[in-house]
Amino acid sequence: MTDTDYMKLALLEAKQAAAEGEIPIGAVLVCRGAVLAAAHNRRENDHDPTAHAEILALRRGAERLGRWRLTECTLYVTIEPCAMCAGAIMNARIGRLVYGAADVRAGGVDSFFHICEGAVMNHRLAVCSGILAEECSRLVDEFFLTHR
Repeated sequence: MTDTDYMKLALLEAKQAAAEGEIPIGAVLVCRGAVLAAAHNRRENDHDPTAHAEILALRRGAERLGRWRLTECTLYVTIEPCAMCAGAIMNARIGRLVYGAADVRAGGVDSFFHICEGAVMNHRLAVCSGILAEECSRLVDEFFLTHR
């Protein structure tokens, strides 16, 4: 499968989040070509401020692998991770991050905080952005038009 194929899976998760009244962000964790975990935002339904798609996918993937270091994994996310999620991605030692659309207001990777670039960090990861960006962004924009 390609980055686009995996992002389409993340988009399915994001659509599920929207159907549940959650901000439509989805994440898929892949290791050596196998999907380890897929998740979507669950903050409202779980009453948990940390229940972002990325955090849930990382937790499920680490549990499935039986370890917290996810160096050979790629995380696909529909929207650029926030600061909390970018920190978790770094702490999980994710090998590669692929995200769809930038989050210019609160993006923790490229747009605002640049957490994954810090010279003081003891981990480096590859970042690829813009995969299905228009579709990822449109889903969030439509959600906010109808919910706020």
